Amino acid sequence: MRISVVIPAYNRAYCLPRALDSVRAQTSPVDEIIVVDDGSDDGSAEILARDYPAVRVLRQANRGVSAARNRGISAAQHDWIALLDSDDSWLPHKIERIRAAWRRNPGMVLFHSDEIWMRNGVRVNPMKKHRKAGGWIFEHCLPLCAISPSASVLRRNTLDALGGFDETLPACEDYDLWLRLCARHEVGYIDAALIVKHGGHPDQLSRRYPAMDRFRVRALDRLLRARDLPPAAAGAARAMLRHKLEILLGGAHKHDNRDLIAEFTPLYRHWCRSEAVQPRC
Repeated sequence: MRISVVIPAYNRAYCLPRALDSVRAQTSPVDEIIVVDDGSDDGSAEILARDYPAVRVLRQANRGVSAARNRGISAAQHDWIALLDSDDSWLPHKIERIRAAWRRNPGMVLFHSDEIWMRNGVRVNPMKKHRKAGGWIFEHCLPLCAISPSASVLRRNTLDALGGFDETLPACEDYDLWLRLCARHEVGYIDAALIVKHGGHPDQLSRRYPAMDRFRVRALDRLLRARDLPPAAAGAARAMLRHKLEILLGGAHKHDNRDLIAEFTPLYRHWCRSEAVQPRC
């Protein structure tokens, strides 16, 4: 199991070394480390050149995390891709545990694990809705992102077949990819915390984009319009889409957000008309 690590980074000089050091500290070394510098101007390039000469660095104008990940995946030399966000870090046995899980289940296309959450340097407990799982988890993925990118190691050819990350989504691009993957594949899960997610910093996407469910709604709409889901999965996805639309539009009307109302009212009408069992629409 030869692994390329792909780390997208935009102005993350303050935390990128922590991410890279956690990769270099693995008890089972990876085979390649790629950092995609997505237009940084904060000294990241100098840090990489000075302290991490063995890291393969790709540079591009700022195009967002999906484009950066896709570029790194396209350039990767090996059959397995380990994703790592620049503000997260791995625990030392992550890759060792992933490779052991692969030897037990060589047919799996994705492995992921539990995680530790830190916010402003203090450990916090995830809520029940953030619980991780393995197997056929499509319905488990519908409410929220159920797989952390930094926890995932997946087959390169699976990513290629899915078309990679959706570059039109500025956030929730991981939610979109996992829905498309988990509708088609069983996934492996290691019930142990193998990564640390560091939150609370001001450049988190969740702070930049309010009403994050708008991106999940777009992902669900596209998934359903493709019309290639099994009937049970399609029904669950339609129910979740209607639920999210009701919440999103309820908040938009409350706050008189006319842009959201204009974008999502047609979707609400479309998906309600498609189900005769929804008379309230």
